[in-house]
Parts: sequence; structure tokens; C-alpha cells
Amino acid sequence: MNAANQAIKAYAQINMETAVNCANPVQLIVALYDGAVDAIAGAKAQIAQKNYERKAKHISHAILIIDGLRRIIDHEKGGAIAANLGALYDYMKRRLIAANASNAVEVLAEVQELLTSLREAWAVLARSQAGVPTDAPPAQGAKAYAKA
Repeated sequence: MNAANQAIKAYAQINMETAVNCANPVQLIVALYDGAVDAIAGAKAQIAQKNYERKAKHISHAILIIDGLRRIIDHEKGGAIAANLGALYDYMKRRLIAANASNAVEVLAEVQELLTSLREAWAVLARSQAGVPTDAPPAQGAKAYAKA
């Protein structure tokens, strides 16, 4: 790896650490969804390149994030919604395991779509907490959210 790539990675790591340290819990959840969606996108790209070892790493990363999201569900406060969300996370994990075994891009796309929908719901909450109108288009909301 050349010096420029090392510098870029170091900057990205510092930028991520700063964002995490300054984020509230809702913003961190949005970031976790972003990580899972990105990991699945990476897995899809690796399938297209026939790099199945890297595909498996991306899927494993997405599963770890989903497991983390499942563990932080507050079942006492969340009631039936929390139970349904937990069941959805379990479903997504099973689908990712199946996609890993079969290299099924359409299954990855299904889970990616589910995660994206959930992410958008959390992003609306994050924007409302930041004082950004919740009906703002996602691109505007994302920019405003990043500034909050």
C-alpha cells in the first residue's frame, strides 16, 4: 500500500472515530444500518467479480452488524414492535447465510432493501432530533444530518 492510500485510510479512520464520538444513539443506529447496507453492496460486487472469499467477508460483516442491532433492542420498552424487529433481524440473518451459500444476488438485494427501509425510518428520527424537517428529501436530510 502506498503512502497516499495509507494517509487516506488514516484520515477516514479519524473521521469515523470523530463521527462516532459526536453521535447520539439514533445517529449511531443509522450508521450501523449504513454499514450493513454497504457490506451487502460489497458482497454483491464481489459476486460479480467471482471473488467468493471477499464476498463471504462482506456478508459476515453485515451479519455481525445485524446481530449487534438485534442485541440492542429494548424488549421491555418496545413490546410487540421490538419482538417483530427482532424476528425481522433473524430473518435477514438467515437470508444472508443462504445468500452466502448460493451466491444469490437477489437475496442480498432483498436484505439490502429491508435494511434500507429501516435505515430511512431511523434517519427520519435522527433528522427530527437534529431539528431538520422530517419531510425533507433524503439527500437534503442526509446533508443536514451530517452537519448536526
